Amino acid sequence: MSMAFAGFNRRLGRRVFFAAPFALAAGTALAQGSDVKFKRSSLVVATGGRDLKFEVDMATNDTERSHGLMFRKSLGPYEGMLFDFHQELPVSFWMKNTLIPLDMIFIAADGTIRHIHSNAVPLSTDTIPSKFPVRGVLEINGGSAKLLGIKPGDKVRHAIFGNA
Repeated sequence: MSMAFAGFNRRLGRRVFFAAPFALAAGTALAQGSDVKFKRSSLVVATGGRDLKFEVDMATNDTERSHGLMFRKSLGPYEGMLFDFHQELPVSFWMKNTLIPLDMIFIAADGTIRHIHSNAVPLSTDTIPSKFPVRGVLEINGGSAKLLGIKPGDKVRHAIFGNA
């Protein structure tokens, strides 16, 4: 997962990039043994007439979103992380300190999948933009979205989208 994301700050009317200093601090804290604790939740992706249930860690604040899936060595086939930005806004991710390839599923406030970035490259600092304003991002194992038939237009059901 990403250590950085960008969002549109409506109050200031400009793009804001939360990045390096905060990210470095998060990486240093983890390296020193203090791990971020995430709440777990279930969500469903409705695709192709099927409901796919995932168990996800929730990243709901800046500390959790900055840490994300950094330093994880594996995810189960139906595990992931759901990032909640609490409003729709453009976001970007990077893979610095992320050891496994990930699919990033960008989700609108109503739970509709807007865009999927497949197989994000581990340890890359290239930015991966949402392409559209989104409320949340679901990260799962790289290649899983294609394997499971998950595509833009499918629906994600979870409490943050008001459709659980």
